[in-house]
Amino acid sequence: MQITEVKLHSVRLPLIRPFTTSFGTQKVRSAIIVEVHAQATNATGNPTEVVGWGECVALADPLYSPEYTEGARQMMIRYLLPALFAYQDRHGAVTAETVGHSMRAVVGHPMAKSALEMAVLDAQLRARGESFAQYLGATVDRVPSGVSVGIQNSIPELIDTVAEYVEEGYQRVKLKIQPGWDIAPVAAVRERFGPDLLLQVDANAAFTLADAALLRKLDTFDLLLIEQPLGEADLRQHAELATLMSTPMCLDESIVSAEAAADAIAMKAAAVINIKPGRVGGYLEARRIHDVARANGVAVWCGGMLETGLGRAANAALAGLPGFTLPGDISASGRFYETDLTEPFVLDGGYITVPTGPGLGVEPIPEILRELTTDLNAVAAGA
Repeated sequence: MQITEVKLHSVRLPLIRPFTTSFGTQKVRSAIIVEVHAQATNATGNPTEVVGWGECVALADPLYSPEYTEGARQMMIRYLLPALFAYQDRHGAVTAETVGHSMRAVVGHPMAKSALEMAVLDAQLRARGESFAQYLGATVDRVPSGVSVGIQNSIPELIDTVAEYVEEGYQRVKLKIQPGWDIAPVAAVRERFGPDLLLQVDANAAFTLADAALLRKLDTFDLLLIEQPLGEADLRQHAELATLMSTPMCLDESIVSAEAAADAIAMKAAAVINIKPGRVGGYLEARRIHDVARANGVAVWCGGMLETGLGRAANAALAGLPGFTLPGDISASGRFYETDLTEPFVLDGGYITVPTGPGLGVEPIPEILRELTTDLNAVAAGA
């Protein structure tokens, strides 16, 4: 496949309600939507022009990770796209399987790299009439949907919010926690909704090992897992904390590659792994992490980054792989947005349907993309 042009759409999607975690509050989702134009060969061996779509999940500010939206846009323009086009010039073509290799000289920036790989893979699969789910190896046509509940202003407000999502049919609830908003909200939710609610917590690295005595109090609430209580680099400390708690330890920010996943598993720092494709550099690396975890009997689930319908479609396909045994953060579009970029994903009996069309199986609605775009950069091959 030969890429002829890449367009980067900077978009802003207002959230239905603010989403607060231990590292800040989001009211608007800023994202880079990647549009790849390419010449490819279709399933019958004939040349065709195709468009593929990707999404960069970096946040507006470098709080969850070192990457941020504007930085990712500049990184793609100044370094990653030139590297991709240079590889194409040398080899005559680019495939999704070679995108990562083409950009290997650039250190870091997995979210920016993931967005480009996603768009190239989408174009490649659309050309040959194959879906993301087929390509990745999904074995189901729908995936159980969980919801992530941000830090609220009060416990009564938290109870009302969780009740709303339970009523909508979400199969699992994840509560964001931080120092000062930890034991009491979890206790209140468990008491209100009882033992049958699948419940887990996510600290986004807000605690230290010195908080072990506090965190151990969470063991009384029969949680599915505790997600990333300690710092990203604290594998040894997570392994030690895991010996002190009966709640399964889940890693998110610490898992940046299949190698990191293997290390965490070997150190017994992770009984569960949250796989976020953008964080690890793309869906191909995400599948490798799934394979490593499954080979070691470690459960995985698909985390969310407030994706638009594009990222939601790809995540649903990934979560259809057999090792994804826990409900992920693949919620309905209406969880975050009044208007999504694509046709909205809806909750159906607690499940999200895995798209079956070519590539992602969805694409941006042109007039909505235009309305939400604040900036547009076009980079042509050979420019």
